[in-house]
Amino acid sequence: MTTGADDEASVDPLEPVRAALLDGDRLVRARASGRRRGAEVPIVAGREVRGIELRVVDLKAGRHLQVESFDDTQAHTANHLLGPAAATLVDALLAEPFASWHVETTTHVHQVRVTKKGRALVSSRARASTAEVDRTHDREKERLLPAGHPVLRALGISDGQGRIKPTRQAKLRQVEEFLRLLDAALGDALAKGHLRTPTADDPLRIVDLGCGNAYLTFAAHAHLTGDPAEGGLGLPVRMSGVDVKQQSADHNADVARELGIEADFVVGTIGEASLDRDPDVVLALHACDTATDDALARAVGWNASLVLAAPCCHHDIAAQLRGSPPPAPYSMLTRDGILRERFADTLTDALRAALLRRRGYRVDVVEFVESAHTPRNTLLRATRVGRGPAGAGADEEYDDLVAAWAVRPRLGQLLGDG
Repeated sequence: MTTGADDEASVDPLEPVRAALLDGDRLVRARASGRRRGAEVPIVAGREVRGIELRVVDLKAGRHLQVESFDDTQAHTANHLLGPAAATLVDALLAEPFASWHVETTTHVHQVRVTKKGRALVSSRARASTAEVDRTHDREKERLLPAGHPVLRALGISDGQGRIKPTRQAKLRQVEEFLRLLDAALGDALAKGHLRTPTADDPLRIVDLGCGNAYLTFAAHAHLTGDPAEGGLGLPVRMSGVDVKQQSADHNADVARELGIEADFVVGTIGEASLDRDPDVVLALHACDTATDDALARAVGWNASLVLAAPCCHHDIAAQLRGSPPPAPYSMLTRDGILRERFADTLTDALRAALLRRRGYRVDVVEFVESAHTPRNTLLRATRVGRGPAGAGADEEYDDLVAAWAVRPRLGQLLGDG
């Protein structure tokens, strides 16, 4: 990147940032995120990443610079002994096309914003008081929403003292992982122009279908509208939730008032609920069986730019597999009940992904929450990009697969594909 200096003899404005990243005594933490417009995806340790976090840790072998990089599905951590090797690494990281850096030391905060022309604009300010440094290696993983966040307290995930309730650890893990996936998908869609840039007058419209008690709705709002200096995205957002229960809508409206959030909660089924405006982003977390198909069909009907759906049970296709003979030589895949159910899960989501691709979406099927925590750990992430040249071949594969297994996917029926 260029450094914003027309005079080649001038001091590199990134030098204070570089020095801070290599200061083993004073570095508190640093974060690089986003991608410069028109640039390639940043690459760290041979992997495309959406962001990195740096801190200093004390190990038996000495003081190290710890680099945690985040791709679309997981985090990767590596430790580098402070010295020449760490200096070379920092130079390489600063050269990657991240859109911004936020670097904190015990005495200063440095922020770097890179323009679309590659010019680094650096601002530094002194802290009002000296910050403390935590160099322990096995510290608790930093959360997108801190334990004491008002949203987590309002949802009953943390207590009045800002401590996560033991019985709500699984719910918190689910919310956090969904937020990380949402963060990555939104950032990518905005960078590539697949999602419109929201404004205060026309905020991003996000709907959570089958929202229940709106854990995801409120958590997403908190992260997406949060201060970028504290890990949020700083986006203007208008959230809506849809659920069949009036009790849920009343409860969620009360929570929204308590938090001072403007949000809409609609009572109705996923397939029939009416919104005042079509949403940009559709979320559906663990909608049961064909309710996921209803959510995906609504998203397609709305021409939603981004869809994240974590399916739950897959009874519909499993029942159809029980009623028809499998194609040769695949009878072993459906002979035993447990294998038939697992295969039905895979077949259902593969067909859903294919149908979305037919409608001009780029679809990734990724892990949502480690399987050790829940068996329902698949997430469909779809970005509307327009129909590509491979569409005809994908159509043929879908038709062949449906015919071979003699199934009629619910989503296909909803979209008019039979």
